[in-house]
Amino acid sequence: MTDPTNHASAEPTTPNADAIRTAVDAAFPGVVAELGRLVRIPSVSWPAFDPAHVAESAEAVAELLRGTGVFELVEIRRAPVEDGSELGQPAIVARRAARNGRPTVLLYAHHDVQPPGKDEDWDTPPFEPTQRGDRLHGRGAADDKAGVMAHVGAIRAFAEASGDFDLGLSVFIEGEEEWASRSFGNFLRENRELLEADAIIVADSGNWDIDTPAITVALRGAVAFNLRVETLAHASHSGMFGGAVPDAMLAAIRMLGTMWDAEGAVAVEGLTSAELDIPAYDEAQLRAEAGLLDGVSPIGRGSILDRIWAQPAITVTGIDAPDVANASNTLIPSLRVRISARIAPGQDAGEAFDALRAHLEANAPFGAKLGFEDVDRGQAFLVDTSGWAVAETRAAMAEAWGKPAVDTGVGGSIPFIAELVEEFPGAQILVTGVEDPDSRAHSPNESLHLGVFKRALLSEALLFGRLNARGA
Repeated sequence: MTDPTNHASAEPTTPNADAIRTAVDAAFPGVVAELGRLVRIPSVSWPAFDPAHVAESAEAVAELLRGTGVFELVEIRRAPVEDGSELGQPAIVARRAARNGRPTVLLYAHHDVQPPGKDEDWDTPPFEPTQRGDRLHGRGAADDKAGVMAHVGAIRAFAEASGDFDLGLSVFIEGEEEWASRSFGNFLRENRELLEADAIIVADSGNWDIDTPAITVALRGAVAFNLRVETLAHASHSGMFGGAVPDAMLAAIRMLGTMWDAEGAVAVEGLTSAELDIPAYDEAQLRAEAGLLDGVSPIGRGSILDRIWAQPAITVTGIDAPDVANASNTLIPSLRVRISARIAPGQDAGEAFDALRAHLEANAPFGAKLGFEDVDRGQAFLVDTSGWAVAETRAAMAEAWGKPAVDTGVGGSIPFIAELVEEFPGAQILVTGVEDPDSRAHSPNESLHLGVFKRALLSEALLFGRLNARGA
């Protein structure tokens, strides 16, 4: 693999830039090896999976942070979930106080991962890190254990190049981001003094492509819930009563279909769109990056990135019903579906849920009974790009990548950012990341481009150097 950070045209402007670059180069193979060790821990935070793996992952991350030698405190902590019924998954906090008027930066990432899905859908074992060409494959290799290691590697490189330094550093490595960050708000409140900062770097997003960095400036919000549909008191023989009584599957299919129009655009009254500056992105790029099959058309209206960044989207992500192997000639009395909606920036997530619920209730056929369970709401977010932290980040990225960063939106959601803003209103938020369009986060064959990873790590280390040279 060629050295992705060797850009002779980039003018070094960061103090100790050459030393930082040398430190990154020397340490990078070891950073990749340590990332592989984290990937081997199946730290899925969903309730159906063993929480011992998340605890093991937390311990491993805490040891990595202690090993940097720069922090005055590194601890694993937990906080109650929103309703206080239980403790959330373990998270890691670390703190080094700022000195001589320097700013403090809070570094965020998460060490939990999505479930792997079916092993047969993977080309390599999901929890066995496997390098193929320039990509490291494995669940969490990109989302977001690479974010964890980008922080760790950047801290090490900056500290090695700088010796003793004055920049303040706080770290928050969450353990349940993939399960709705249910204890996030309480964790912030309980650990506010440790986490308070002038700027917050959320390393949980992506880049425009493998050669172009990005700063995420717009994020859609999220509303997800289980919808229960009931039509019968008990199951009945489909031959005896079919054609006279509606089963729950029929009611659900008819009702769910009303949420989209003939072009596949969302047709729920009350869900809004946003006005964003959208760069060029054509259908060919969409087909290549999304894996859209030949002959299958895109859905929706407007420019493609407008549909992804600035318009709502609704997806049915799961159905609890008899599978084909166990299908009998039976009218199904009830079923559950999981509905995941993405909400345009500018709309309140609670308002969006109310609109979705009203639509489904108004369109429930045959008098079907509906129940709404396990509702999760996450607010959309628009980044203020006018502050010094964004300017310094742009400069560090240009130095590391050899080209300027692109401002992007993200169709996905990072709902907890709104909670960070609420708890730390004076902090500047930066949403960066290590992914690229082919990382396939949350999907089988997730992977990390190692060139992107190295440039992202170098960008952050250079940013530390720049911030250490300025006052608060």
